[in-house]
Amino acid sequence: MNFVDAVKTCFSKYVGFEGRATRSEYWWWVLFVFAVAIVMGVLRLGTIGNLFSLATLLPSIAVGARRLHDIGKSGWWQLIALIPLIGWLVLIYWAVQPSEGDNAFGPAPTL
Repeated sequence: MNFVDAVKTCFSKYVGFEGRATRSEYWWWVLFVFAVAIVMGVLRLGTIGNLFSLATLLPSIAVGARRLHDIGKSGWWQLIALIPLIGWLVLIYWAVQPSEGDNAFGPAPTL
């Protein structure tokens, strides 16, 4: 999956918490959100940047849940991020893991 496809997929599955997301879909989405946030900050577009953050909050949570589904974990594991530092490190570790074969969340996604 390329950058444009990943962004389109995440916006089309705006609040789609079911299914699975590949590593490429997840990481392209993270890059998109991070890059736009940096640009908004550099251009000092605070209000527009805040609106962008609100607009991408649900898709970010949804793609995170689908990514966790891809490795066989519940999307609720995203709450581990509330534990300072350790939680984020665990989520990053899980996000870089390869896809599990078919699991309870559906068949393995195709690339």
